[in-house]
Amino acid sequence: MIPGPALRGWLAAWAAHLKWGDVLVLAAALAACGLSAVALWQGGRPDKAIIKAGGRVFAEVDLNATRILEVPGPLGATRIEIQPGRARVAADPGPRQYCVRQGWLSSAGAVAICAPNQVSLALSGRTADYDSINY
Repeated sequence: MIPGPALRGWLAAWAAHLKWGDVLVLAAALAACGLSAVALWQGGRPDKAIIKAGGRVFAEVDLNATRILEVPGPLGATRIEIQPGRARVAADPGPRQYCVRQGWLSSAGAVAICAPNQVSLALSGRTADYDSINY
């Protein structure tokens, strides 16, 4: 959209009052906003995976080594795959496969819940970027 003549006249009058110091302050403020957004928006890196079966903790696993866990549930075994820095539900006997479709979890606070089989996978770390249940 091209601004109308009145808006262009107003912007030209406003820009005429700017000095080099004003431009530098605006540039510094924009740079500070950009850098703070990049630094603060990253969320936490996960340290471990917490796997629950039937509402009880089945295992707490470090996310440093590759491994596969079979977690028993009422419908059968749920297979959870761990790789450095991420985890996923690879297979589940539940009918809709929501937890499998969620894919790789790689940020602290992320959760995959296989409700029919009563199995859940949660990643925890020092800081979570959001609470996935309330998000």
